[in-house]
Amino acid sequence: VSDQANVTYLSLEDAARILTAVGGKPLTEEMLRVDLEAGAPADASGRINLAHYAAWLAKELGRGD
Repeated sequence: VSDQANVTYLSLEDAARILTAVGGKPLTEEMLRVDLEAGAPADASGRINLAHYAAWLAKELGRGD
């Protein structure tokens, strides 16, 4: 699977749009960048996997191992 066809990892713009739509609260690219700086997982190009990001958030919020 080429990087262009791989939908496992999303750009910050796409991730923010999707997370805002499903979460009901606005989430911006800048908010995601802050999380990346705090240690949220991303690939080498700065794209995020929503499952890995959700697990990181749960851990940060004290709801995961």
